[in-house]
Amino acid sequence: MRIVVTGGLGFIGLALARRLLDRGDVDEVVLFDTDGAAEPPTDVAGRSQVVRGDIRDAELVRSLVHGDGVSVFHLASVVSAQGERDFDLALTVNLDGCRNVLEACRSLGGRPRVVFASTLAVFGGSAMPETVTDTTKPTPETTYGTTKAMCELLVNDYTRKGFVDGRTARLPTVIVRPGVANPAASAFASAIFREPLAGRDYVLPVGPDTRVPVIGARTVVECLMRLRDLDTDALGDDRALTLPSISVTVAEMIDALARAARGASAGKIELRPDPEIERIVATWARNASAGRAQELGLPRDGSLDEIVAQYVEDYT
Repeated sequence: MRIVVTGGLGFIGLALARRLLDRGDVDEVVLFDTDGAAEPPTDVAGRSQVVRGDIRDAELVRSLVHGDGVSVFHLASVVSAQGERDFDLALTVNLDGCRNVLEACRSLGGRPRVVFASTLAVFGGSAMPETVTDTTKPTPETTYGTTKAMCELLVNDYTRKGFVDGRTARLPTVIVRPGVANPAASAFASAIFREPLAGRDYVLPVGPDTRVPVIGARTVVECLMRLRDLDTDALGDDRALTLPSISVTVAEMIDALARAARGASAGKIELRPDPEIERIVATWARNASAGRAQELGLPRDGSLDEIVAQYVEDYT
């Protein structure tokens, strides 16, 4: 089995790579990312092939996707706030990059499996319900969400045509992200834990009543792997499903931080709203049902405290 992970040197990509490499039934893991991505840790670098380049380079992408047993986890993306600042970059990386992956898989024949990482940001608009479901109409209010919704439809259609065996996971906000924050509007949901637990003060750009669905890093990796392994008939004609999440407010995050710190010297949190971040976050779903994912046996986090404890165990 050969597995290609685009965006493979990012937070989720590296966590996924470790799990894939530990499975024992994977012959080769290829981590594809940009020239500017950080170097992989030695435990991953020594067991995988790292390729750097541009997802918009169709020939390069095609050169990576080969072999009878190849599967692709397509994680590479321009994220929310960055997409709002640079429309053209988001369109070319997110939409054209996804097409390059799908076309590379199509050229092989044999319907290789493609797991596409989408987002709850495909939902939005004034008619969005308090709780979105797998059948809620996508009406995104960010360029990021719009490009992801486009790619969801492409995955469905490439699957319908028999070009690929596609599976789309709509990701909630994934926490707790270690290291340097990425340019996503959701970065606060990780930084609110990561920075104070490292003894650093943190300026919070959203208010305490802000509510977002979140998923832990371990759980999202397990969901992606199980989604890839599912029998194709179990997914039917709609290949997109929402991953299980728990909905929490920023105030609840701060309370969980206090419990995780356990009296240790933690950094302070200062509330300083950022209008652009608050505008983007206000367009997102506050709660998300994951009926299909749960019926298919995908896991769900037990609590916010559990997610934070896993971060402390894995990264501190």
